[in-house]
Amino acid sequence: MRLSISATAALTGWALLQTVLGYPGMKATMDELLNLKAKDCCKSDELLGDLVWLGKQQYSHVGRDIAKILGGDLSGESHEYYSRHLPPLGSRGCARDTCCVWQYIAYDMERLFRSRDGTCTDAARAAIRLAFHDAAGWSKYTGRHGGADGSIVLCPEELLREPNRGLEEIVQQTRYWYDKYRYYGISMADLIQLGANVATVICPLGPRIRTFVGRCDHPYPSRDGLLPSPLDDAHNLIELFRQKTIEPHGLAALLGAHSTSKQRYFNRARSGLPQDSTPGVWDVLYYYETLHGAPKNKVFSLPSDLILSEDHRIFPQFKAFAGPGGQEYWNYAETFPPQTTLLTRWWCCRKQDYAREYVRVSLLGVYNINNLTDCSKVLPPAILHWD
Repeated sequence: MRLSISATAALTGWALLQTVLGYPGMKATMDELLNLKAKDCCKSDELLGDLVWLGKQQYSHVGRDIAKILGGDLSGESHEYYSRHLPPLGSRGCARDTCCVWQYIAYDMERLFRSRDGTCTDAARAAIRLAFHDAAGWSKYTGRHGGADGSIVLCPEELLREPNRGLEEIVQQTRYWYDKYRYYGISMADLIQLGANVATVICPLGPRIRTFVGRCDHPYPSRDGLLPSPLDDAHNLIELFRQKTIEPHGLAALLGAHSTSKQRYFNRARSGLPQDSTPGVWDVLYYYETLHGAPKNKVFSLPSDLILSEDHRIFPQFKAFAGPGGQEYWNYAETFPPQTTLLTRWWCCRKQDYAREYVRVSLLGVYNINNLTDCSKVLPPAILHWD
């Protein structure tokens, strides 16, 4: 009886595996590979917006880059900076450069988001939360309604919703920036997402997340009920995010934003407590303290975070982010500890999980992705080391 091509290949692959395991040290290498593969499961890779129906041959340069980021084939971080003198705001030179006005806005944001000791401020953490809540008002079943469209600021009724409590001050600040720069052609949707990316990199160890502009504003409220509840169970939360094209691995990475978060309204008796012991630093202590506990009088863990961290679809990522090399796995690929193996670097750490997943979040409900402009160069430099 003849074997099929696939069966023959499978047998050949198994024979090869048995052969290589005969070499000294190869079993440990393969065990590491399998463990890393387990970490790598359930990743988000769906396309979004107009990239779904456009053919690859129709993709712009930016469209191709975003498709690669969404698919996990390109980093979500940027190391690009302005390479020339910034033209004066309002000049013809600035008007010809789409990113010019955004550089001036980023300077304004930086002054508000950086504290005197170099950590990120309450305004910074609020800007990150604002952008999440604007973009998350979308799912695969809402069509072209909701998402990163500026509605959380443009529609006052959204601020009346329970999940958005505490965003009033950053909304007022964002309106101020919009009124200051609106005549230079900016959108509220872009302003909100830039705020989150500037705030993230202002936090020490925070990534420079690829930043795109050109979103359209929609002054209509997003559908209610699309934001996660801190009292929900793991199944409902995972399904909620899957409806936003975010798989469990991506959800685990995004939860790390709670590293700089403080709870104010869920438990008023403990209002203002951070969700890890270093709320001004973009580190992975959140994962460790959620799994292993933290001083109760200093740190507050949301019930939903605790439940998710124990779920079999989320726990492997929490454990990986909390363990040795977790900062690099979650965030920076350039700062591996010396003992990190080449296989580890190649397999999982190049993806820079948080940045990649946040690019996805920032494009939920955006249907002109192919026409966006990459303005990542306006972001402040990252702070790579922090004691």
